Amino acid sequence: MIRRLLPHPYLSLVLIAVWMLLVNRWAVGSLVFAVILGVVIPLMTAPYWPDTAKLKSPGRIPGYLAIVLHDIVKANFDVARIVLFKPRRDLQPAWIVIPLELTQPEAITALASTITLTPGTLTCDLSEDGQALLVHCLHAPDPQAIVDEIKDRYEARLKEIFA
Repeated sequence: MIRRLLPHPYLSLVLIAVWMLLVNRWAVGSLVFAVILGVVIPLMTAPYWPDTAKLKSPGRIPGYLAIVLHDIVKANFDVARIVLFKPRRDLQPAWIVIPLELTQPEAITALASTITLTPGTLTCDLSEDGQALLVHCLHAPDPQAIVDEIKDRYEARLKEIFA
């Protein structure tokens, strides 16, 4: 019964939280509308999600988000420093292929989104077989170090979160 009403409970919680953050005030009407959105949107989109994400360790999500937020703040300062103080001739932009061990589409999407949210990097494509991401880096003097950092810092944690 609950699964029929909330086919994607995590999505429902995220929708409620995002709506409340968007309205930027805690009012009963806003909360009621957020709950309505949190129930209706997953119900309407459920037919398009044949499989639901299998989370092995959802308790690790807050830690992952903390790392991502820390990296976003740090990368903002790094990109500002590059843009303001580094001569353009010293920039070393690069296209990097990140081989994937992740197989779940939701986990791959989370990794691609994390890379794109971090200033200075942009996920541009997923290979047809789903085995690699193409990433553009604003400044990559050592492309292999960036691949290793993404795999160690993000992909390894997402493998722990997703089954």
